[in-house]
Amino acid sequence: MIYLTMPMLSVMRAEADNRTDMRVLSLFDGISCGQLSLQRLGVDVSRYYASEIDEYAMSVTQKRFPKTMQLGDVAKIGRGQSSEYVYLDNIDLLLGGSPCQSFSKSYSSKDGKGFDGSSKLFWEYVRILREVKPRYFLLENVIMKQ
Repeated sequence: MIYLTMPMLSVMRAEADNRTDMRVLSLFDGISCGQLSLQRLGVDVSRYYASEIDEYAMSVTQKRFPKTMQLGDVAKIGRGQSSEYVYLDNIDLLLGGSPCQSFSKSYSSKDGKGFDGSSKLFWEYVRILREVKPRYFLLENVIMKQ
């Protein structure tokens, strides 16, 4: 588990004070709890990009945070030369927690596939982290089985 510490938040706030354009990219955004957390912590976000494919989750996000820019499928962010891909640069913070069923300690199905099973979207997070090169990143997930 990775924690966003208070000293890290202080640095983020200081940088945000010196810039008018704090950009966040949230992968597997769900109902935008990351955006709510940043708001409650006092981090001023001017642009919030969300990658989510669940229609209900996106509708909740848009109702709560109407300025959220929905990007859709995580696999279509930041790569390829086709117009179907979304390119982002100058991202300050990358957030995300990919699906975890294949490597969760508490998941009832022991498929044993780890990062190759239903949790393979983790590698999309890693790919985007490498391509976008944000100033900060936060990866959230479960305690893994051995």
